[in-house]
Amino acid sequence: MERFEDQAVVLGTVDFGDADRLVTLFTRDHGRLTAFAAGARRSKRRFGGALTVGTWLKAQLSTRRGDTLRLEEVSVVRSFHHLQDELGLIARSLYCLELCRELTRDAQPHEPLFDALTAYLQLLDQKQAGPTSLLKFELDALEQAGLRPRFDSCVFCGKVPGPRPRFDAQGGGAVCDECSGRVPGAVHVPVAVLEGLAGLQAGVRRPLPAEVRARSRELLGRFLTHHLGRKLKSVEFIEQVGVD
Repeated sequence: MERFEDQAVVLGTVDFGDADRLVTLFTRDHGRLTAFAAGARRSKRRFGGALTVGTWLKAQLSTRRGDTLRLEEVSVVRSFHHLQDELGLIARSLYCLELCRELTRDAQPHEPLFDALTAYLQLLDQKQAGPTSLLKFELDALEQAGLRPRFDSCVFCGKVPGPRPRFDAQGGGAVCDECSGRVPGAVHVPVAVLEGLAGLQAGVRRPLPAEVRARSRELLGRFLTHHLGRKLKSVEFIEQVGVD
């Protein structure tokens, strides 16, 4: 039996049997893991209420029966309890957690993405995350996963997109007017949207206007849906709540 300790954020849980629970964790050093928490629904000493989606933990795990992981004990680093104060905070946090779950693979470390997630959850919990911050986190997460969309130049010829750009989710970004005939399915996009997204990628921390944020979310939604093969479940909640 091998034991190890790691920081982790709870991505999801599934009840198993009468008292056990399967817990999906996004760990800092070991990536996404699923562990068996024996007696988790009964043991207050070992787990208490710590196995709640979004909780930041220090987890003690062990390997048993081949690749089966067992969650032995946890301690809470931060519970982010203020995220429950507003629907908008809940929607943003659930979206970020689902995004990290879908962009990562089992047992593949993503330390920068873990750090970005915990930093953003802290900002949300402190109610210091502005409306543009969700787009920034999303772009950072895509880059860490190797799916960086291009906004500052045409994905086909490399030229500046020009005054009538389009966006091609399959091609991976902006398309200039000259190359638009190669991708009839590409959608028209305002220049301000491409410039705003390119600025966020480059580290410019300037709030984007509401209309630009809305169109940016639409483009990134198209991009994610294409690469993941489906729309994230939390997107519908974000739309219902009205988070831009």
